[in-house]
Parts: sequence; structure tokens; C-alpha cells
Amino acid sequence: MALTAEGVPFTEYSGWTTRGRDGATGEPFGEVHGILNHHTAGSNSLRAVAVDGAPALPAPLAHTFLPKSGVAVLVSCHRANHAGLAALNSYTAIVNETAIPKPSKASGTVDGNDRLYGIEVENLGDDRDTYTRAQYDTWVRWNAALCRHHGWGAGSCAGHLETSVEGKVDPRGPVEGYGRRGRFTFTTAQLRADVHERLEHPASWSPDQASTPPKEITMTGPAYLNLGITGYELAPDLWDDVEFTAEWTDETGDHAANSAVFIKGPARFSGSLSLRLDHLPVGDSVQVRMTEYDGDTVVQDHPIHEVIGTPGGTYSIVSLVKRLGAGRSMRVRLLNQSTDGIEVASAVLSALAWKES
Repeated sequence: MALTAEGVPFTEYSGWTTRGRDGATGEPFGEVHGILNHHTAGSNSLRAVAVDGAPALPAPLAHTFLPKSGVAVLVSCHRANHAGLAALNSYTAIVNETAIPKPSKASGTVDGNDRLYGIEVENLGDDRDTYTRAQYDTWVRWNAALCRHHGWGAGSCAGHLETSVEGKVDPRGPVEGYGRRGRFTFTTAQLRADVHERLEHPASWSPDQASTPPKEITMTGPAYLNLGITGYELAPDLWDDVEFTAEWTDETGDHAANSAVFIKGPARFSGSLSLRLDHLPVGDSVQVRMTEYDGDTVVQDHPIHEVIGTPGGTYSIVSLVKRLGAGRSMRVRLLNQSTDGIEVASAVLSALAWKES
């Protein structure tokens, strides 16, 4: 079978070949046109996914359950309650294997339970609980196996957050590693890239069989970056790059004035961003995150730091510590979650950077 050929370790939960929601709803499962990936937002969730279900949502809640061990459990081969209503614009993109837009309920909806495979991957979904290396390897193989079986590309794989009209955020969280890659933050874009890589090889391929040995890394530095900007308005409900306009020191030579890019890879850096925010209501928040780009394309978002409004002005220091791969650049982005515009009175980035070669 497809899973065995792809090297997916799995077991079969009793009754998986007959368990489903087809008869209960009168809706058959299929034709299937894609894969939806989820995190469980809980632990020890096998029985809930397979038998117990959730409040007002009967089991099965997916076709496969993937625990931390990396040994997948097949729980159903019929219709499962995992996807709910999928935005038509997102679903159409999955079918056509084009870039998936932000899900829009106004575009119409499709019952994703009828048309999408679902996998529930065990993780608390709190951006701290880590997917194990074995778990992520199986995750990639499972998606690739279904794509290979149906003749799909990696564009047929999506996350629940990419189709949900209810604001679902899964899957998310840090990953212990994959192949020769160390710890990284899960994104559906990275999952699709890893599935695509598998599909470029025979099903028996493993990522640790890559022919090129790891490159020995040498580093120069450290160099000191000291960049800043003062006095601009941050509109609500929009991720906005911090575009640094003042350069006190730029020894790495990688930062241009009036630019959001503060460093280019390959490099490592350690420092902080000092923020002063005016007119942020007490208790409201501004989210801060680092984002990696390839040109103008987002390739990875890093975890969010939240700054909470306090009386008399808001001050915060956000740690910036990362390794940046070759060909990528890093930016800092802010999201004003208040209903009104606020002022970024100052944003000062100070860091030590080590260039890799």
C-alpha cells in the first residue's frame, strides 16, 4: 500500500475500515481532492479522535492520528469530522495546486469533510509544545504517500488555518528537526516544501540519504548592528514591517537605509529590539515577530512576542536570537491589535551578528 511504500510507520485502530460518518449524515466521502493537516490541541487524544469525539462533534475526527512516537494510527477510511466548512477560495486553490489565499467566507463554502483527507497530529498547539523529529518525518511521509497515490503535487497539502472560516490556527508549533535540519517553527509552506522534496525522489527515499555532506561552517565577526526609527503611526489590524531609517552602526554591510531588512543570511545574530509605544490603551496589545523572507516572499514566521499597554506609555524589550539561512533576509513586524492607530515613538534594534561562509 501507499503508506508502506513511503516508509510510514503505522498501526491500525480496531474498526478503522468501517468507522465513518457516511451513514450518519447521508453524505458519502469523496471524490477527495486534497489533504488537511491539524494539531490536536491536546495530549493522549487517540481515543477522542477515533471513538469519543468532541462536544457536539462525533468521531472519527480524522482519518489518521499521529502521536509523538511518529507511529501513525489509522482510525477511519470514510467520512470524518475534521475539516468543517472550508472557504471556497481556499479549497479551489488546493484543488488547482495554486497559492492558497486567506480563507474568505464570502467566496462560499464547501464541506471539507466530504472532500479532504485529515490527519490529527498530537500537539498542544500553544506554540511551545514541540513536534518530535520522528513525528514530523512521518507527517511528511504520510502527506507524500497520499499525494503520490493520487498523482497530486505538494500544493494539495494544506493546514486547517488555510481553509477555516472559523478562525482555526492549526497546525502550529516548534519542530525538533527533520533530516539534517535542526529545530525550526512549523509552517504549512515548509511542510509543502518537504513533501515536494520527497515527491522528487522515489518513495523509498529518506532525507538523510542526501548526497551532499554537511558544509563546514566558518564564521566571521561578531559585528555590531545598531538601527532605529522614531515617530510613526501603526494602523490597527495589519502586520507592518519596522523600516529602520537611522543607522548608527552597520558593520555587516547588509542593511540599507529606509529598509525593513536588518540582516541577510547566512548569519547568526543575538540582540534585542527596544520599543516605546504611545497611545496604546491599557490592556490592549501589539504583537511583535521576526519573519524570514526570500526576496519579498514570506518563508517562515517566528513565534510572537506580545506587548501589553500600560499607563503612561508602553515600553518593552524583545529578544532577537536566530540563525538565518543563505538567501534569506530577516525583518521585524508589528501588529496593532487595538482598534485605533497608535504611535511607535521609537524602535531601536541592537545586535551582534556573525556572518557564515
